[in-house]
Amino acid sequence: MSAYFTPALFSFLERLSTHNSRDWFEANRDRFEQDVQQPMLRFIDDLRPRLASVNRSFVADPRKSGGSMFRIYRDTRFSADKSPYKTHVAARFLHRAQPKGAQGPSFYLHLEPGDSFGGGGIYHPDPSLLTRIRRTMIEDARRWRAVKRAGLTIEGAMLKRVPLGFDTAHPFAEDLRRRDLYVVDPFSDEDVCACDFMDRYIDTCTRVSPLVAFVVKAAGMKTDE
Repeated sequence: MSAYFTPALFSFLERLSTHNSRDWFEANRDRFEQDVQQPMLRFIDDLRPRLASVNRSFVADPRKSGGSMFRIYRDTRFSADKSPYKTHVAARFLHRAQPKGAQGPSFYLHLEPGDSFGGGGIYHPDPSLLTRIRRTMIEDARRWRAVKRAGLTIEGAMLKRVPLGFDTAHPFAEDLRRRDLYVVDPFSDEDVCACDFMDRYIDTCTRVSPLVAFVVKAAGMKTDE
């Protein structure tokens, strides 16, 4: 079994970080396609049956445009940094019932020199979904306790106080303060370039799946775990 990714991926991204301009990128587009885009799309394509073994409701879409892989182009409209390109490559694997453009539970993969990671959960859900997640913690306490017993280190932004409408003395008070709920595992550059990286990533998805499934339930989506 050969590796999906090689050090050439990280070499390209390092060079892009130094020469983040349209002229440089266009002159090196072949390198981007060969060393970054094609390996990621092949990984996503081969991930499909493996991800289905974790949760059949989530989709790995290997299309170049509109699929699981994020575009390399940055949205600079509201940013002081006008660098046109991201210096990482990433993919997000969404629930098949996820409305286009809406936030929702997902599995995620991020590749960047010295800062690669994978995991799952939800990042910055809109207020109505976040309220549903909090209410599901209380109404389905047994399932939320199972998530916590899985030994996951949940990350993300937190409010300073328990939000209005929730009991400040509730046993889950700290969790009710969460604005994000996600778990990630770090990967070294060597991990990403190893022949067993697909297995390593699937192990991460399996580990975080109780949290992802909990958010799916709170969002009212059908689950095929």
